[in-house]
Amino acid sequence: MSGRSEWRAGWPVVAGAALAIGAGPGLYQNLSSLLVPGISVEFGWTRGEIATAAGVGLVGALLFPLFGRAVDRLGARVVMLFGMLVLAASYLLLAGLAGKLWQYQLLTLGVALSVPGTGTLVWGKLIAARFVAARGAALAVATSGLPVTTLLFAPALGWAIAAWGWRGGALLLAALVAGVALPLSLLAIRGVPDRPVAPLEGAAGSEPPPVGPTAREARRSGRFWYLAGSAALINVATVGLVTQLVPFGLDRGLGPTEAPWLLTAYGLSQLVGRLGMGVLIDRVSPQRAAAAVALVSAAAFAGLLLGAAELPTLFALVFLAGLMNGADQDLLPFFAARLFGLRAYGELFGTVLTVALLGTALGIVGFGRLHDATGGYAVALGIACAGLVITAGLFLGLREPERAMERAASDPI
Repeated sequence: MSGRSEWRAGWPVVAGAALAIGAGPGLYQNLSSLLVPGISVEFGWTRGEIATAAGVGLVGALLFPLFGRAVDRLGARVVMLFGMLVLAASYLLLAGLAGKLWQYQLLTLGVALSVPGTGTLVWGKLIAARFVAARGAALAVATSGLPVTTLLFAPALGWAIAAWGWRGGALLLAALVAGVALPLSLLAIRGVPDRPVAPLEGAAGSEPPPVGPTAREARRSGRFWYLAGSAALINVATVGLVTQLVPFGLDRGLGPTEAPWLLTAYGLSQLVGRLGMGVLIDRVSPQRAAAAVALVSAAAFAGLLLGAAELPTLFALVFLAGLMNGADQDLLPFFAARLFGLRAYGELFGTVLTVALLGTALGIVGFGRLHDATGGYAVALGIACAGLVITAGLFLGLREPERAMERAASDPI
């Protein structure tokens, strides 16, 4: 099937994915630094304490392989519905937070548990089953939902916080998930098969069962851990940075109206990274493209270490630093399907997400705690730069699969 034919048949799934991913927990991750000042003032928590609470909540990532297995066996809708409802409930409870740090930890756990149902664990499998020739582009459009909502929703969230405080901002996030993203995403996949259907043995015209490794076999391969390790290192660097962007900008001398522009720069980088990488990996070696972008982001982190204080320079450096995070959202589901097929996609990708979210937790906690310990972000920025250089090497080490694996990557659900 040609790329054009794939788009004609599969565009509703891509649209639903963009809505769900755009309103998912990644939006909170990108915009949380707008809420941090108000929470810190009201409860007297330091940046490091808030960051640690958020990091502790991400231990929910240990359950992601189970969510992935549920996608493989029960279908995408069940996991998607669970994730959306948990995320909306977490925002509602955040709006009523009473000031106990352990309560904030539980809420961030709820946000983390919504990741499988609102991200590429569910939507990546649905897209990979319907796109082969244009898979990179389809994933790029779908995952671009997050940077688009980051760009469009950041002013709205800032306005809500200015008018009603950070609690009002949390309520607005809950309304976005429950009132907009959930119903429209369900509408987009109405009538779309979302789980494997085992053919009757010997039935004429039945599809052959999916080929490719089992989850256990894939986890024994080096390329699986190269992929998971690259995801963790990217999140240590880029997520650690974005959750501290507004305070980072204030520390560099930007004013309260200038610092939020760094979030805009990061949002733009995610959009460009996703769309650009999606186009590249359909046309050139995905391993080399991924390594090149990782090195560009590493160079930008090195630039941030030099102490730039002017808004245009910081804007450009943050944009380049965030490119790898944007590209990564295409690369992970793309490589998971390309290297290991769809036989155990959910469980395998759930494991990759677990490792990636542990990197997220380390980045969030590390940037906050290293700031408290050193009085600045230089050490954290240096670690991020080194991690991205290593990431480039890991991508180059991803060997192509056997032909059987390639067929598995195009097996229908």
